[in-house]
Amino acid sequence: MSKGKVLHISKFYPPYKGGIEDVCYSIVSSMADYEHCVLCFNTGKNNVEEQYEGVHVYRLGVQMQKYSQPISFSYPNMLKKILREFQPDIIHLHTPNPYASLLVCHYIPDNVKLIVHWHSDIVKQQFTYTAFKPFEQKLLERADSIFATSPNYAEHSIPLKQFKDKVIIVPNGINEKKISVREGDDEKIAEIKRKYDGKDIIFFMGRHVAYKGIDRLIAAEKKITSDCVILIAGEGPLSNELKMNANSERIHFIGKISDDEVRLYMRAASVFAFPSITKNEAFGIVLAEAMYCGTPPVLFSIEGSGVNWLNQNGTTGIEVANGDVQAFAEAIDKLLQNKDHIRDKMGERAHDLIAEKFTMTRIKGVIMKEYDLLIQ
Repeated sequence: MSKGKVLHISKFYPPYKGGIEDVCYSIVSSMADYEHCVLCFNTGKNNVEEQYEGVHVYRLGVQMQKYSQPISFSYPNMLKKILREFQPDIIHLHTPNPYASLLVCHYIPDNVKLIVHWHSDIVKQQFTYTAFKPFEQKLLERADSIFATSPNYAEHSIPLKQFKDKVIIVPNGINEKKISVREGDDEKIAEIKRKYDGKDIIFFMGRHVAYKGIDRLIAAEKKITSDCVILIAGEGPLSNELKMNANSERIHFIGKISDDEVRLYMRAASVFAFPSITKNEAFGIVLAEAMYCGTPPVLFSIEGSGVNWLNQNGTTGIEVANGDVQAFAEAIDKLLQNKDHIRDKMGERAHDLIAEKFTMTRIKGVIMKEYDLLIQ
């Protein structure tokens, strides 16, 4: 028997790939005690209603997009329909998602509890944020609970400051099944290493957008003295520009990779490069995955971001001043040139930290406790 009904509202949902989408999926897929429904945008113009791994998912067609925000003209009526027919006990809203947030504020019934999962402030779109800010205030006032992904982010987020009594720290939990070692992986990992002549691999994975700092990684390559290759996975609007600027035989763009390949490349790598530079990078689920795989990261310090809380500088990886390309390169060299004494030990501690504190198995208990408190 279900303990309650939860409507999850996310910008997108798997098989779409994205950090917030992965978190939403991990919550839904790990909590069978509750009945779940998902409302999200589709990647095309048509509405799609389907069962995805046993969960009812409404994917609403996108007619236009403004400042990274999809707009669906059918959203208001579909939200009202789901509220009427599914009758959720809780709406679990993943933000930032201004358009959906406005509609949730307007249509949510008084008897439905609201969790605002605060993945990130709105950092880049300041012009539109000025107009949205009063509605964001209303949303946070209406919220019964606010999930922040790290104490760092909760402390430095200006919108959350006056709602500290509602804030619960709920770190993003990694999906262990996705990245745990499987039979036959050793040979596949060895094959990746052979492909690059056994050289140390510096691995990056993420969307090719400005805040990911890939241009800093490319600049750092010129200053890395160790014999290595840099593999850049993923794609995005900056892919072509980045490729044009990467004038080095050591840099390889490998495009999108599957979930099966993620754990292989992470384990084949000697260092995980995480050059994000702004608070848009609020937590870094891919950072946690790499650490779980025993691959120590090199990253920049980002004030108010959870990435520098997730990684313990000097213990599980190396953090350098934001945007300091020279220091980033030197940190990579330090790990590559001190394999036995530094890199391996950091990798072991990184795995142990994530396994102990940041798996979905552990995090779901915090979420279930809050669900139960709100539903009772």
